[in-house]
Amino acid sequence: MPLILCTLLFFAPFDDPTPEEESAAQLAKVRRIYVDILTGGDEALKIRDLLMTSLQSSKQFIITEDEEKADATLKGSGDDQVFTDTFQASDGINAHSQIGGGSTASTRNYASSSSNRNVGMSIGENESRRTEERKHEAIATVRLVSKDGDVIWSATAESLGGKFMGASADVADKIAKRLVTDYKAAKGSSKPAPATN
Repeated sequence: MPLILCTLLFFAPFDDPTPEEESAAQLAKVRRIYVDILTGGDEALKIRDLLMTSLQSSKQFIITEDEEKADATLKGSGDDQVFTDTFQASDGINAHSQIGGGSTASTRNYASSSSNRNVGMSIGENESRRTEERKHEAIATVRLVSKDGDVIWSATAESLGGKFMGASADVADKIAKRLVTDYKAAKGSSKPAPATN
């Protein structure tokens, strides 16, 4: 009888984890992160440094400069642009009116009569506005890649800058907070359920 039971258990179908569950399980195991050079030029290098600082400040990960020691690598791209947004508008009201008239009469006895009326009116108002506003916008798209090459987490963040931080710092902070939130959720879901008596 035990042999039949073991055979049935051996051939019983196993529930394969979904890709989301598998990614969460891999994310829960990440402890050391290497932040790769982001594509996007000099501004992306600044965002990389800010990402490293934000992730280190979260106290959830060890940020390493040695990619070989890392459990996962954060890759992606970033950009930070300063530009001038120009708005131009023009409003105008104009009205014109003209009334004219006239008459002339003459007789042979040298008597003449003349009448002439002219009325004119003109109103005009034009207003033109031009405003220029300096704006600052940053964006970063990142992915966390396991040693096996699987993308286990990804995020995109945009910012026009916050009240107390610039656009790049705000983007890095948003990404770090989202990674920490998802990491904690993955760790919570990967813990075995407590045994019940």
